Amino acid sequence: MRVEILGQERRRRWGDAQKLDVVMSIGLDGATVTEVAHRHDASRQQIYGKRLADGA
Repeated sequence: MRVEILGQERRRRWGDAQKLDVVMSIGLDGATVTEVAHRHDASRQQIYGKRLADGA
């Protein structure tokens, strides 16, 4: 079986300020982790990782 990857791999670098903004937006106006992740084109796991890493 042969697998081809089409296009350039997208790997984003999150700055500390961006991480904090994303994490702090959880709960604003009732926003859930899932909604925040979707809004920022990230997975829930990435958001949870940022919450733990930033101590939020």
